[in-house]
Amino acid sequence: MTDKNIEIAKKIALAVEREGGKTYYVGGFVRDRLMGRENKDVDIEVHGITPDALFAVLDSLGERMNIGESFGILGLRHYEIDISMPLREKEIGTGHKDFEVTVDPFLGEEKAAMRRDFTVNALMQNVLTWEVLDFFGGKEDIKNKVIRHVNDSTYTEDALRVLRAAQFAARFGFQIAESTRALSATEDLTRLSKERIMGEMQKALLKAEKPSIFFECLRRMQQLGFWFKELEALIGIPQRADFHPEGDVWNHTMQVLDEAAALREQSEQPLYFMLAALCHDFGKAVTTSEQNGVIHANNHEVLGLPLIETFLKRLTNEKKLKQYVMNMTKLHMLPNRYVAEHSGKKAYMKLFHRAMYPKDLLLLSKADYFGRVGETTDKQQMQNAYVPVEKALCEMLYAYEELMRQPYVTGSDLAQAGVKPGQMMGEVLAYAEKLRLAGVPKEGQLKQSLAYARELKKKF
Repeated sequence: MTDKNIEIAKKIALAVEREGGKTYYVGGFVRDRLMGRENKDVDIEVHGITPDALFAVLDSLGERMNIGESFGILGLRHYEIDISMPLREKEIGTGHKDFEVTVDPFLGEEKAAMRRDFTVNALMQNVLTWEVLDFFGGKEDIKNKVIRHVNDSTYTEDALRVLRAAQFAARFGFQIAESTRALSATEDLTRLSKERIMGEMQKALLKAEKPSIFFECLRRMQQLGFWFKELEALIGIPQRADFHPEGDVWNHTMQVLDEAAALREQSEQPLYFMLAALCHDFGKAVTTSEQNGVIHANNHEVLGLPLIETFLKRLTNEKKLKQYVMNMTKLHMLPNRYVAEHSGKKAYMKLFHRAMYPKDLLLLSKADYFGRVGETTDKQQMQNAYVPVEKALCEMLYAYEELMRQPYVTGSDLAQAGVKPGQMMGEVLAYAEKLRLAGVPKEGQLKQSLAYARELKKKF
């Protein structure tokens, strides 16, 4: 698909050149090409011709579309390419909600690049000659793995750039320049929308090898306090050194997050899974205490649920996401505990039935286990110790999945046997479900459930 888009970019550039203008690849496409990374988002910027002339060029090549009318972004149907012209923009509101934007095709390449956020994103590459224009040292910053803002005044026009700096650092493994970190620390993030905050965090959670860098950068910028206050509260919360040689709950959470990133492609809901890893120990901020010289965080997986609910409500309206994270957090301690306590099969069946995504629960438990690495930890020893644990859990999960494929009693079965819909049927169905999880075949489930129904009928 990208080759197709590059071909149309060349056709546009040739037509623009005939009109006296120039066309450049811009933004992440140039950055990633220079870094040897794949980027399928082809963005081009057209200079030196009027908007009407550009419209005519595009109309001659296909069906023109307005993709982002507010910012003058155009496209061609059947192609995945964003086409724009240089913009002059001035913030007239707060929170990146109100901008006065005007197209200025004769602004000039350097001034157009100056409105970009970071030097690595301010690079421009001529579509026809492949010449790279680098006005602000972007190539050198790529070489040195640095995220550096282009201009003080334009950088602060949009506070979201603070989070963009952090997510780029996480995705690319770059450092944020001290000047950019200091300027970012002065920004007010409170007026940004939850959707924009969530968007940047999602990129870090799903695209970075080490998403912890995103949050570590925000911590160094002192920008956790409004959107991520429940996470910030974990800083300095102590843990038992024999169980957690990595240090405080913050360190543990960051390690678990990175371990989860290595497992996220195996999960059924990668974004939800990563957020569960982020939130799983929020409760330790309100439950940690020292008793007889020993640190405890009793029931933190349950008492942390209100904190998680508040945190997620601040960031998203997605109901299923909230349900998933709350569900996984509540259960995350149990898989490894059941193995350690040699629990019976019935306990595992009930556990997996409570989990929205049983496989994801096991992945979260695995990430939690491996997020405990201190300076002297023998990682190979940890891995060897977990092999029998993982084997036992996978065997139980397989048994549960097999059980769920077997026939079972439904409401229709009960209705056909004479059980009327209502409260009593609900209780009988719950009883039948217990029999199912105990491995009783459907015939036995129905027989015992109907006997139970007869006993209940005497009470109703």
